[in-house]
Amino acid sequence: MNDQRPVVIIIFIFLISAVLLTKLFMIQVVDDSFMKKAERNAIQRVVDHPYRGLVYDRNGKLLVYNNPIFDLMVVPKEFEVGDTTRFLELFGITKEHLIESYNAAKKYSSVKPSPLIKQISTTEFAKIQDFLIDYPGLFIMTRSVRSYPNPIASHALGYIGEINARQLELDTLNYYSQGDYVGLSGMERFYEKELRGAKGVKYKMVNVRGVDKGPFKNGEYDTASVAGINLTSTLDTELQLYGEMLMKGKTGSVVAIEPKTGEILAMISAPFYDPNRLTGAEFSKNYSQLNSDNNKPLFNRPVMATYPPGSIFKIVQSLIGLQEGIITPNTTFACNKSLVACHNHPSPVNLFGAIRNSCNPYYHQAFRQIINREVSSNTYKDTEIGLNAWREKVLKFGLGSTLGVDMSGERGGDIPSSKLYDKFYGEGRWKYSTIYSLSIGQGEMLVTPLQMANLAAIFANKGYYYTPHLLKAVDGNPNAIPDKYRERHNVGVDAHHFDMIQDAMAEALYGTANRAIIQDIVIAGKTGTAQNPHGEDHSVFVAFAPKDDPKIAIAVYVENAGWGGRAAASTASLMIEKYIRGEITRPALQEYVLAGNFAD
Repeated sequence: MNDQRPVVIIIFIFLISAVLLTKLFMIQVVDDSFMKKAERNAIQRVVDHPYRGLVYDRNGKLLVYNNPIFDLMVVPKEFEVGDTTRFLELFGITKEHLIESYNAAKKYSSVKPSPLIKQISTTEFAKIQDFLIDYPGLFIMTRSVRSYPNPIASHALGYIGEINARQLELDTLNYYSQGDYVGLSGMERFYEKELRGAKGVKYKMVNVRGVDKGPFKNGEYDTASVAGINLTSTLDTELQLYGEMLMKGKTGSVVAIEPKTGEILAMISAPFYDPNRLTGAEFSKNYSQLNSDNNKPLFNRPVMATYPPGSIFKIVQSLIGLQEGIITPNTTFACNKSLVACHNHPSPVNLFGAIRNSCNPYYHQAFRQIINREVSSNTYKDTEIGLNAWREKVLKFGLGSTLGVDMSGERGGDIPSSKLYDKFYGEGRWKYSTIYSLSIGQGEMLVTPLQMANLAAIFANKGYYYTPHLLKAVDGNPNAIPDKYRERHNVGVDAHHFDMIQDAMAEALYGTANRAIIQDIVIAGKTGTAQNPHGEDHSVFVAFAPKDDPKIAIAVYVENAGWGGRAAASTASLMIEKYIRGEITRPALQEYVLAGNFAD
């Protein structure tokens, strides 16, 4: 029995060895999960963020480019700090920031990288890069922020910022991660997919101290990032710069359009801000300051502000009346101030004279004929039918709904229907005397400055428009812009009706806006004074030039500046001259606008 003990021991040892060898074989050869876990502990997955596409103006001048910044990333499990005070001094942060960022990173993942310090500038990075080796678990991720060689067109171009939780939820393609930057307004938001590019991924080996030991498997699994697509905008840098100079210190907006294409040449929302303020590490602080500013510099007035169109709308009334055969160029009415107030001018007037002198009583009487067509013996019903028919014609001019500009947040204004008055007064309890203020562009009618500029383009084109847009070319290809921006929209008025209208608008400058007259450039324009219940009226002017070959259509709103023939007409005239001639020949008028004293 004792002689069998060595055999039993040998068999036992053999069986144990066989089990261990089998397990080792399974781990090392058959099942590679342990190997993968070991590799993950020594490998860092670094996202390679692409450069966003650049944005140029219509003449090839750079409007938006990228500046590199750096995020200091931390892997909590590997992170060690010996002397906390020294660390805080080296990296320029507070103890509270360190604790908060570290705890947030640890909550997210103890083995995956998270940002510890965001948006470190190139200068600051140069100061800290030599010390990174002293702190395991830290590494740098390169990103970029937007920069602007000319601090202009902030509302049109927009800005980027860190993605929020709501946007992440809407990202069905799972492209974005927490901490990514996305377009939040303007072209940056509308063309996010084109501008953002495609992310890449790099895998690198690190030792236990977090020191980079080179690419994993010679970069076999790395993918390169793809830069975003460069866009050419329709904006003209020089015109935008000049317009912002004229509007400095004022509240309002300017929109200039090339009539033949719908391309937006300038889009100014005043007050404006330096777009460089909404980049880099100071984004949150600066955004908070701008957002709390009582002057609302972040509010995009060209597409979001709504005003009564005022006397500019008389041109639309004239065209509808002519097309329907309700009035003719020879239709004459007396300037009867008992109907509605008006300034002094010769009376009676035909249609040409009504436009030239902006006669309110003329349009009071003409609008009554447009609305009350006696299709019903019931006056209230007749007015309801006439109003709804009139509204359908007005909507064709791009009013009462959004135009579809390539920018988020556009408002459509309002052209009232019978339902609105039924709600206010009760069905069958209102008639023409209730709504007559619509005849001169007041009352419940609201438009945006963009819509007004589009009206000027319609007047210039003699009855059609292209949807206003900010995109001229994609990656240098003008044919790559969406088809909807090349679609012609007819307003339902025959072209020949515009001949007399254009002549009257050109003559109107001598009656209501002689400051806008430019020698050797014929401007066709119309002043307006939009009523403001909260203070001084708003100064309004729309125009196009040259009259016989229009190259620019423009709408100017200057809030609380009174009569349209002063502030708005003067500003528009200077911008027209700047665009067509490239220079200003009326320095006195420029000084008048810059001074902003429009009482005289």
